Formats: sequence, structure tokens, C-alpha cells
Amino acid sequence: MSPSAHDASAELLEQVNQAIATRTPLRIHGGDSKAFLGRAVAGEPLDTRRHRGIVRYDPTELVVTVRAGTPLAELEQALAEQGQMLACEAPHLGAATVGGMLAAGLSGPRRPWVGAVRDFVLGTRLITGYGKHLHFGGEVMKNVAGYDLSRLLAGSFGCLGVITEVSLKVLPRPRARTTLRLAMNAGWALTKLAEWGQQPIPLSAACHDGEALYLRLEGGEGSLAAARQRLGGEPLDDGFWDDLRERRLAFFADPRPLWRLSLPNAVPSLALPGSQLIDWGGAQRWLKSDADAEVIRAIVGEVGGHASCHSAGVCDSPFQPLPAPLMRYHRQLKAQLDPQGIFNPGRMYAEF
Repeated sequence: MSPSAHDASAELLEQVNQAIATRTPLRIHGGDSKAFLGRAVAGEPLDTRRHRGIVRYDPTELVVTVRAGTPLAELEQALAEQGQMLACEAPHLGAATVGGMLAAGLSGPRRPWVGAVRDFVLGTRLITGYGKHLHFGGEVMKNVAGYDLSRLLAGSFGCLGVITEVSLKVLPRPRARTTLRLAMNAGWALTKLAEWGQQPIPLSAACHDGEALYLRLEGGEGSLAAARQRLGGEPLDDGFWDDLRERRLAFFADPRPLWRLSLPNAVPSLALPGSQLIDWGGAQRWLKSDADAEVIRAIVGEVGGHASCHSAGVCDSPFQPLPAPLMRYHRQLKAQLDPQGIFNPGRMYAEF
């Protein structure tokens, strides 16, 4: 266990109980690396970073349990020392914590091939709006008790409670990796990706920046050599994918608002106002645009997708507005876990 490890769950629980007693809203945060996402929250800060450290880690079981305030980089380093990794490849975007990773639910370039953050969550501990510190799920995949609630916390942005501990499935790091750049337009890139998706090519990332298609291949040396010979292209430094995940590519320097578009598979190029970068083999597209939210969402909605704004203060509903039935479910869940509405009120939607 790291010398900096500290169990601050009792202090966090006490702060929550005081907030419940005085009906004081809380603004939960770790490293604040995702503070630009969602609506502004007015509340007393509750800092999870004092609650940190790896609680249990057995590399032979491919499972790690870690406190929420642990820096994500610290966890990744501990896993790398054992030849393992968080396969969801969550972005740091600054001083990210493990709890923030789960609360934001953002996944990196490997997402379409291995799964999202929520797919690797085995169990959680959560302080609820009743002042209870509860344990959901377990530490092995076959333990399904409470499993769904643990997964529901992915992307909840702290609106359901204070995440204090997370158990995650981890994976071995790939034996070999290579990155290729293939010059082609976006339309042809999407066509080729749809074709390759039906074939045994060891893809683990695919992105198009408007000029070229970038591919990452992972696996054994033999399979990578065969894929390189078949696909062609020029080799590129693997750091490209870190720059994409952390939004350091030139595309993200554009001062216009950043939108994230989530689309069904095989959607062709979209005529949208602004500049686009294709990620996740086409299922996620980044858009830099000054267009109104209604215009962007109308175009994306026509093909079955949705859009969220990743620039602060651009619109009042940065997350895609929910249909009435879904909003009702969200309200009911919120009422069950946070009846006084003290956790991050209004962060996701003005209604809760």
C-alpha cells in the first residue's frame, strides 16, 4: 500500500451527515479535471482526494479495489508494474482521480473494441443521501449482487452519492502494439472501417482527422506483422493515441465550442457546421462548431445519435435532453438515493 494511502471515509460520511442535517448542497469533486462538463453546481465543496490508496490488488485475479480519491495516474502505474492496465483507457484531462473516472464515465480510443468504463466495474462503495455508507456488487465477475447499481454510477457525475471505493476488472497489457497512418478521405475511411470490422484484424483504435486514417493494432507479433502487410500505411508513434485521449491534437486547439457526438455504427459522414474528427471507428465524433445546440442535435438525431457539449457555459443543457419517460426514471432513482437533492444538484439537468 502506498505511504500516502488514507481511509477518510468516516470524515466524508460525517460531512454528508452534516449536509443532510442542514440541507446544504454539496459539490463533490476530486481533481476537478472534468469540471467543464455539465452545468455549474452551487454547493459546499466535498473533496474526495483525502480518501486514497489501493485497498486490494491481486494481479493473478485481474481485480483491483481502490479508494475514489486515488490519482488515476497512480493506479495506472501500479497496474503497469504488473504488466496490466485499465482497458477502458479513460482520459485524465488533468489530475483525474479514480472516482472522477467512474463518475464521468468517459472512455478512450479502445472503447469500441473492449468496452466502456462501466463494463469493468465490479463493485462500489457509496455514501447515500440517507447518510449510509453502502457496498454494492463484489470483486469477481460472477458476483452479480447489486451489479447494475454499481454500473449506474458510471456517468452519474456525482448526482447519486459520494463514490468512496471502486473494484475494477483489469487486463494484461498487449504483447505488441503498432500505429499506422493511411492517407484517405473520411468517407473512404468509414467504408474501410465497416469492412475491416467484419474481419479478424487486431484493431484497438481508429481515428480520422480529416486528412488521414490512424489505426492502432495490438496483439502478438505475428498477427501484427500480417495486419501491417495487408493494411499498408506508414508507421507512427503510439503517443498519438495519448494525445487524442487527452485532447492534445491540433484539432482540439480550435477555439470554437467542442461537442461530442455519439452515433450508431456505420453512420456515413455527416454534413455538420464546423470541423469534425472521427473516433471510435466512427461511433464517436468530435465537432468544433459555433452552431446552436438545437441545430447540432437535430442533425445528429436524424441518424439516431445524440450530442453533448464539452465546453463550459456554451448552453444550458450541455447533456442531451432526455425524453420524458427516461427523465422520470432518472428522477425516481435520484429520489431513492438522494431524497433531499444535496449531491451535485443541477450538474446533469436542471430538474435534479
